[in-house]
Amino acid sequence: MLLALTASALITPREVVSDGVVIVRDGTIEAVGTRAQIEIPVAARVENYESGILAPGYIDLHIHGGAGHDLMEAAPVATEAVERLLAQHGVTSYLPTTLTAPVDLTLRALEFLAAEIEAAAADQSRSDRACPAGIHMEGPFLSHAKRGVHPPEYLQPASVELFQRFWEAARGHIRLLTIAPELPDAAELISVATRQGITCSLGHSNALAAEAQAGVAAGARHATHTFNAMRPLDHREPGILGVVLGSPELYADIIADGVHVEPSVIDMFLRLKGPERAVLITDALSATGMGEGRFRLGDFEIDVRGPVCRDLNGTIAGSVLTLDVAVRNIMAFTGWELPAAVRLASLNAARSAQLAGRGELVAGAVADIAVLTPAGEVMETICGGRTTS
Repeated sequence: MLLALTASALITPREVVSDGVVIVRDGTIEAVGTRAQIEIPVAARVENYESGILAPGYIDLHIHGGAGHDLMEAAPVATEAVERLLAQHGVTSYLPTTLTAPVDLTLRALEFLAAEIEAAAADQSRSDRACPAGIHMEGPFLSHAKRGVHPPEYLQPASVELFQRFWEAARGHIRLLTIAPELPDAAELISVATRQGITCSLGHSNALAAEAQAGVAAGARHATHTFNAMRPLDHREPGILGVVLGSPELYADIIADGVHVEPSVIDMFLRLKGPERAVLITDALSATGMGEGRFRLGDFEIDVRGPVCRDLNGTIAGSVLTLDVAVRNIMAFTGWELPAAVRLASLNAARSAQLAGRGELVAGAVADIAVLTPAGEVMETICGGRTTS
């Protein structure tokens, strides 16, 4: 199929192009430029978004569920519901994220998610569903002191042997691994996983600075929901947070809902990490898109009141944030303009998780595109070159 998309502007997101055109052939971007530069093929179906802006589809690296479903359910009805919800919010690809659970349940979830990833890659008819691009394992190699709502009885010591069982169950589809670097043998696991092409992310950690630096030296290149479930910054012992904020080689993600991190601190975070290393995530739960009430996260309940999710002990447990709202929040909290905010939810996420061909509008990339208003509202989401119109 040959498709031509035109709009008042496009965000690559390295640059903004006025009067933009994107040519898509069989789900892949063939050309990007201005109407003056690109001749639209006669055979192309033309979609004109006169008041819209073409941007890379968003990529959520950390999401547990939505639309009333938890991805640990390991059921097609769950992934379908979540993927349809994501597409409504400009997300074209995502990393379904596991929660610390019994080993056998984790293995079952990984096997199921691997099958879903492979089926999505082979399905040429998906037009209104985000695509699972890999798996994010959040746990079980986490700190007891900073576990958040991860069940303590299922946390595991850092173990290459156990991780290889997870890797085999996932058939090589793990893209991101959150790990506490202070655990014994964590450096060895980080090194092994990194050699297997996995991005290791420091998180749920009470690490001292030296322990976090050892994780970086072993290969870690990302940090999970910065500030949350981390040892606080101290002027005499900067800890993991000092390393995350001060290391230019580390990508770092943040939940920009105004609940997990106060807006002025988000502004500080962006100033420190800069436009090329900051990443937006949601950490969204089954309650996302469902309003207030009681919902499931793994095998326990969470209570949702407004934008705040807590377990029944009162601990903050994920969010009901969507990435399009996170992008708009960045604009509202910090004064950043739309192109810079879009990059945090697209190109930076793709680079950190090593998702080749995603996160930018360039020739040869997957035609994952969000059509936005100038204020960042989602007009339409195009997944793999397939429009919903």
